[in-house]
Amino acid sequence: MRRQVQLFIVVLSLASALGQVSYSIPEEMARGSFVGNVAQDLGLDPERLKTGKARVFTRDNAEYVELSRERGVLLIRDRIDREALCRQTTPCALHFQIILENPMEFYRVTVEITDVNDNPPAFEKDVVEFNISESAVSGAKMILDRATDPDVGGNGLQTYALKPMDNFSLKFLNQADGTKTVEMVLEKPLDREENEHISLILTAIDGGEPQMSGTMQILITVLDANDNAPVFTQPTYKASIRENAPIGTVVTTVTATDADHGSNGRISYSISSLLDYSRGKFKINAQSGEVSLTENIDYEKAQTLQINIRASDDGGLVEFCKVIVEVLDVNDNKPDIHIMSKSNVISEDAKPNTVITMINVEDADSDENGKVQCVIDDDIPFAMKSTTNNFYSLVTDSDLDRERASEYNISITCCDEGVPSLSSSVTLTLHISDVNDNAPVFERSSYEAYIVENNTPGLSIFTVKATDADWNQNARVSYILEDSSVNGVPVSSYVSVSADSGVIHAVRSFDYEHIKDFHFCVKAQDGGSPPLSSNVTVKITIQDQNDNAPQVLYPVQTSSSVVAEMVPRSADVGYLVTKVVAVDVDSGQNAWLSYKLQKATDRALFEVGLQNGEIRTIRQVTDKDAVKQRLTVVVEDNGQPSRSATVNVNVAVADSFPEVLSEFTDFTHDKEYNDNLTFYLVLALAVVSFLFITCLVVIISVKLYRWRQSRILYHSSLPVIPYYPPRYSDTLGTGTLQHVYNYEVCRTTDSRKSDCRFGRAGSQNVLIMEPSCTGTMQRIQNEKNILDEPDSPVEVRPCPFYISTEAEICVQSVVYPWNIFRAVKGIVSVISI
Repeated sequence: MRRQVQLFIVVLSLASALGQVSYSIPEEMARGSFVGNVAQDLGLDPERLKTGKARVFTRDNAEYVELSRERGVLLIRDRIDREALCRQTTPCALHFQIILENPMEFYRVTVEITDVNDNPPAFEKDVVEFNISESAVSGAKMILDRATDPDVGGNGLQTYALKPMDNFSLKFLNQADGTKTVEMVLEKPLDREENEHISLILTAIDGGEPQMSGTMQILITVLDANDNAPVFTQPTYKASIRENAPIGTVVTTVTATDADHGSNGRISYSISSLLDYSRGKFKINAQSGEVSLTENIDYEKAQTLQINIRASDDGGLVEFCKVIVEVLDVNDNKPDIHIMSKSNVISEDAKPNTVITMINVEDADSDENGKVQCVIDDDIPFAMKSTTNNFYSLVTDSDLDRERASEYNISITCCDEGVPSLSSSVTLTLHISDVNDNAPVFERSSYEAYIVENNTPGLSIFTVKATDADWNQNARVSYILEDSSVNGVPVSSYVSVSADSGVIHAVRSFDYEHIKDFHFCVKAQDGGSPPLSSNVTVKITIQDQNDNAPQVLYPVQTSSSVVAEMVPRSADVGYLVTKVVAVDVDSGQNAWLSYKLQKATDRALFEVGLQNGEIRTIRQVTDKDAVKQRLTVVVEDNGQPSRSATVNVNVAVADSFPEVLSEFTDFTHDKEYNDNLTFYLVLALAVVSFLFITCLVVIISVKLYRWRQSRILYHSSLPVIPYYPPRYSDTLGTGTLQHVYNYEVCRTTDSRKSDCRFGRAGSQNVLIMEPSCTGTMQRIQNEKNILDEPDSPVEVRPCPFYISTEAEICVQSVVYPWNIFRAVKGIVSVISI
């Protein structure tokens, strides 16, 4: 039954002699659905489908069906809508060919698309209105607008239903074209005073499963009596019009008369309904009945058009007629050429009658306007042969010679037999293949390229180019980097060559300071069998880049020492203070150095030579000039952009070293130490000085006290008792300390760096040299004033104060009594904390 119109396949016919097969499938099948086993039905080996590159060819390129070469079956490629494809035409079918190559063959396939009930009936208008006189007698009829259903056959429109049916019934009349006219018949007279307005629902029902329907509302206004309806002069009008007729062309004029008088006899015309392609293409003058064209029409889409016209008087009575319009064909379509299969390349040793291209030619016009003939030029070694209706083959007609002609542009012209004749043409380009008899040739005998150092790895440096007089694969040149070495390193670690384009890329970033240039060979090899090749030498030169800043060799800058140049106050103008020596490892103008004085304590006193870096005085040195002079010199190269380095030069304006020493502490790190550090240094000096004076006063006081006591004992004639330091025993067993010891207490601004060191015996010479101190430190000679007796006076000698880069504050003192040493050590420790 129709309910079972699902995914079924019926092979209608197999005509192996003609190479044709037909199938039948329902519309709206899912993508990938099975259509038919074309390999089995055509008697083809599935392997032949693969080797022959079998494919589906359709002239309009609308491929609803695709071929699976592996399985040899046809499958649904895209959704098929029968109504969009064929409209009301039955049967609806897809026609296409299956093309195979080597040798070239084609088979015709027809797939009939059966209808599925997927469209409900529909009326052109949702609401229609009628004016009916109350005097209308039973049996009065009104023709209703027909519904349309895109489906065909049993799925199309079948019947109508009217509700309510109190006053009206439906009557169906069969027309000659197979359609049904629907009439609404008055069964019971109307009474306007009882019911002036009546609403009815007309339902159109199709015959599909499931059943689908559409509705239209009928509004009836009951009028006073009008007993004569309009009458057309003929029930059917026939007219013809050419498909290229301009818009506004009058097709025909319909005429109706009404026996009534006055408003009941005044007739107006309107189009009641149009079907399918006719919709919207015509209009009618409501007063004159003149039917004219509103849109262009096309014979190839519809050959006959039908118009239903309504004539109604002011009393509400209507009459209908039908206008049949025949569309006349004109030669307005050029032949349509489709390339089914073609070969772009053919060997020069191909035999005559070798098929090169198969084409399909169609002309949408009819009769003589649709007959087509195809021709090509006479001066080429090819010919056109007609295989079957509308199919042609382009074959070789004689031997080919590539050395005489390597390429042919074949123009195919197809003309119809219309008047005037229309034509279409297509040009095919055919290449003649060659044998490999030419080696690649480089454009130059050697190449030289340049690259700036510090390049990005992978950067394109240069392109070598070679050409081959052969064709296609024989002329396809590949570039190969020949094995060689540069400074013992494989050249492949320096550069690479693109096999296809010949572009030479840098594999690494080059450094001009390490390598200036290198050579290597590139081989160009074609793709023939056997391949031919040639070589070329490429030289790569590295160009310098300003990537190195100047380096100052003198004066040496370190964090632990400062070099100061001395300038005597008697120095004349132009006195050479020192010379800034710098180098730049770059080359050329990138290594040209210039010297500039950036900052100076007194810019009017010194100048720097622009080219030689010599620092000289530019005026006479005076007593007013500060001892401490600091110069900042900028050394700049000539690169773009330029790079620079700075160096600080400390100059002491003095005639002797003591003058320098008084200002020496200010040379180092003037800007590095902040105000807090200066404060702590001053405070530390003050504390140490205070401790030193205090210790000195205490020692003198103790000595005076002991001397006084000794004098008292001496005059009292009492026995002398040796003095021992309290709570300490004599380690040597003598009861006294046999030697004087020097103790060096060193404090810094950071208590973690403070230490206390034991010195050697005070009778020895002590040389204090601190490498962190600038300038030359004088040797300090300790005087030998230490007494041998325990009660001898003690001489305390402080060491000179000095400041180094660690800002150490050192105090050196000579203390004889052991308890005095402990007291000083304790005080210093408390202060440091």
